[in-house]
Amino acid sequence: PKLYSPSASSALKHPSGRPVRVVCVDVGLKFNQLRCLVNRGVEVEVVPWDYDFAQLAGKEYDGLFISNGPGDPAFMESTVKHIQATIEEARIPIFGICLGHQLMARAAGADTLKMKFGNRGHNIPCTNLLSGKCYITSQNHGYAVNADTLPKDWSELFVNANDHSNEGIRHVSRPYFSVQFHPESAPGPRDTEFLFDVFIQTIMDVLKDSKKMQQPVSFPGGDIAENRAKNPVLHPKKVLVLGSGGLSIGQAGEFDYSGSQAIKALKEEGIYTVLINPNIATIQTSQGLADKVYFLPVNADFVRKVIKQEKPDAIYCTFGGQTALQVGIQLKDEFESLGVKVLGTPIDTVITTEDRELFARSMESIDAPCANSKSANNMQEALEAGDGIGYPVICRAAYALGGLGSGFADNKEQLIDLCNKAFAVSPQVLIEKSMKGWKEVEYEVVRDAHDNCITVCNMENFDPLGIHTGDSVVVAPSQTLSDEDYNMLRTTAVKVIRHLGVVGECNIQYALNPESREFCIIEVNARLSRSSALASKATGYPLAFVAAKLGLNIPLNEIKNTVTKVTCACFEPSLDYVVVKIPRWDLKKFTRVSTLLGSSMKSVGEVMAIGRTFEEAIQKAIRSVDP
Repeated sequence: PKLYSPSASSALKHPSGRPVRVVCVDVGLKFNQLRCLVNRGVEVEVVPWDYDFAQLAGKEYDGLFISNGPGDPAFMESTVKHIQATIEEARIPIFGICLGHQLMARAAGADTLKMKFGNRGHNIPCTNLLSGKCYITSQNHGYAVNADTLPKDWSELFVNANDHSNEGIRHVSRPYFSVQFHPESAPGPRDTEFLFDVFIQTIMDVLKDSKKMQQPVSFPGGDIAENRAKNPVLHPKKVLVLGSGGLSIGQAGEFDYSGSQAIKALKEEGIYTVLINPNIATIQTSQGLADKVYFLPVNADFVRKVIKQEKPDAIYCTFGGQTALQVGIQLKDEFESLGVKVLGTPIDTVITTEDRELFARSMESIDAPCANSKSANNMQEALEAGDGIGYPVICRAAYALGGLGSGFADNKEQLIDLCNKAFAVSPQVLIEKSMKGWKEVEYEVVRDAHDNCITVCNMENFDPLGIHTGDSVVVAPSQTLSDEDYNMLRTTAVKVIRHLGVVGECNIQYALNPESREFCIIEVNARLSRSSALASKATGYPLAFVAAKLGLNIPLNEIKNTVTKVTCACFEPSLDYVVVKIPRWDLKKFTRVSTLLGSSMKSVGEVMAIGRTFEEAIQKAIRSVDP
């Protein structure tokens, strides 16, 4: 046996004064399982697979952890016997992972079986049968527990959302549980790492009160019936969709795709759809798509008139880009009196993400790093902010379309020039520290009303920070991030979208220092963005289609994958190819506009190329952009 001790400051104490100790049975242990236990303040004694640990339970240690490992659990009878004896002793909580889960099931009296293919990947969805929540997990196994053979005092805890195989079990009246997936997966996903907290909290509860040994483990997430009752599936008869507006830089284009997908999803649910879009040259206004189309400008006055005329039950503001969002914000206080429910992301969340000061404060509350910034409502405040932060700075207009009125200032004169333009289009500007040269990375994140979260696509901008997304060469998936960087940003993205309460799809943009792991959040778009359209086409995951259904409170793990028809939409696509997007500019038409790229969008279109390597994809894109 080998002992691993936590730091003195984090160590948990037994009532007798000694450290709280967990015995870890090594049947193929991963170091990160040790880290997850030791970092939570327990002392871990690692023992070999055939060690007789049952006799010491409750005397020399307070919890039993059975690690993962390779092979057929049927060959490990001695380990199974020792686990069986510990279960019968009923002195300590037990937690098993992967092979440890299969050994625990066999010790309980269940059978294991060999799977046809096994489950191997870092993006496998598992549903908790107690709460109904679905988690993205990492797995690598060829054997599984046959849930039909579980004795009556054991029940299923997790099931695979795709093939419905068993992914976890628990005892109905004792603190024993195990899972097939890897909650400790290094470097991620870390969505289920909380199970280690559950295990250690259970140990501490039993040490305080021995009667807790007669109770099952309790898990966060609530009860499935209560969760479903809190957010029941909505059945509106008529829905108004705000379209992408007229054809101009920053409008229409990519947002046409989002709106047309949303209308298809609503029609599939049998909902009558009304669309407002003045642009006749779009897919979403094509005959036979929406049930009724109003060719009117997307602004508050016309939307109000259409609502009074059509009397829809609900409205979607998140499929028409910034233009539709602005209307949602302007009519926020009128929707209730008009008898219209806003579907998807609440308008208050949209306001938080659009108002730069509110957003910075919101991110601060969850320790999510944001750029050093100050908001200003007039020129004097803007100049004071520039002096306080220190030049160079970036000036951004709040609630602006396509980054309009934003840019970089190296000195006071340039800032005055930028602010004059910004205040012409917005009542508020944000002055923030320039991070020119840092990598710009984007994640497309999806969340449903039941708090299930996935990241569908991660993209890296070929251009460094400071160039508008619409003007950037974008590569998906990112090519220069390490596994640690990718999962660090993914974990933060999920934390942010949960905190904001987004329902549907959102885009989060990061600045990442290429010299270190320092990063900060640039902005969050709580809507389908132009990056969302690219992510949908790059991955084959219909973001807008799924987001429209999520707005009706349908759980993510109950939406069927439209391609396979059998797997669910709660999964993260894994790409074995590279996608490159290159914008198309037509600056000859705009003679007085600077040809330099910046934070205000100038492109009029884009191409997307797919290849097995980055070199292949970028060459295809260059040829396509100007054939």
